[in-house]
Amino acid sequence: MTAPSQASGDIALGAPGRPRRTISRLRLREAIDGYLCISPWILGFIIFIAGPIIASFALSFSRYTILDPPRFIGLNNYSKMLSKDPLFWQSLKVTVIYTIALVPLGTIGGYMLALLLNQAVHGLGFFRTVYYLPVVTPAIATSYLFAWILNPEIGLVNNLLASFNIQGPQWFASREWVIPSFIIMSLWGLGGNMILYLAGLQGVPTVLYEAAMLDGAGAWAKFRHVTLPMTSPVIFFTFLTGMIGTFQVFTGAYVITEGGPADASLFYILYLYQNAWNYLKMGYAAGLAWVLFAIIFALTLISLRVSGRYVYYEGAVR
Repeated sequence: MTAPSQASGDIALGAPGRPRRTISRLRLREAIDGYLCISPWILGFIIFIAGPIIASFALSFSRYTILDPPRFIGLNNYSKMLSKDPLFWQSLKVTVIYTIALVPLGTIGGYMLALLLNQAVHGLGFFRTVYYLPVVTPAIATSYLFAWILNPEIGLVNNLLASFNIQGPQWFASREWVIPSFIIMSLWGLGGNMILYLAGLQGVPTVLYEAAMLDGAGAWAKFRHVTLPMTSPVIFFTFLTGMIGTFQVFTGAYVITEGGPADASLFYILYLYQNAWNYLKMGYAAGLAWVLFAIIFALTLISLRVSGRYVYYEGAVR
């Protein structure tokens, strides 16, 4: 019995003694056209993303001031920041304190706000819009707005407190109050998390609430055993992205305090920026960036590992 003849226009592949695999010219042409279509993105990724990432990693092992060519110095940048640079530890401490305070407040506050705005009340669309507006407000405008609201002399808050014979704090001008001031400013934008929580709350199947009611569950039991588990993936997502975001605070600190007073608001990214553009220490700034990457990567891995115990994914095998 003779083997069937190869179809015209096919390319045969495979070793002798094995089943022969064919790829038609049409499929090959489609593959080539597909790669040609995405080639601008691939080139853009290599030139503008992958290339700078690799370059920054190489520069982190060099002394580079833009004005002179990079000079390889090994691990000196990393040893300097870990053992000889107190501002590195200060910026890391400020950022960690800010993260520990803001992430739980932002996660819980946004969730509670979403619960309130998930009720059937009049004017619901108006309230949702009002709470979401701060999210689309430019960060620079928000920074100037709060610099005025919390101004110790002419600010709205201190003037309001003065009407009750209460002396307001110095806010951004005080070492003790500068971080709480930034936390207050950040909590103004709870609407970003609120939208995600609303989507999660509205995605909870109503049959689960009906089943819980048939079992005699009250409001707290339904929230604990139905609402919270079903929205736990959204809570975890906002927690993780919020934590990453707090390690990248820059605009407010740069516009309002520039790291002051006395380095009390010297956030990590602001210190990185100062080394890169104020002092032209590009190699040292690249090292700071990679240390930040390592910290965020480690915290993300830990969060993903721990999340398996508390986050419920429908259909997931445990």
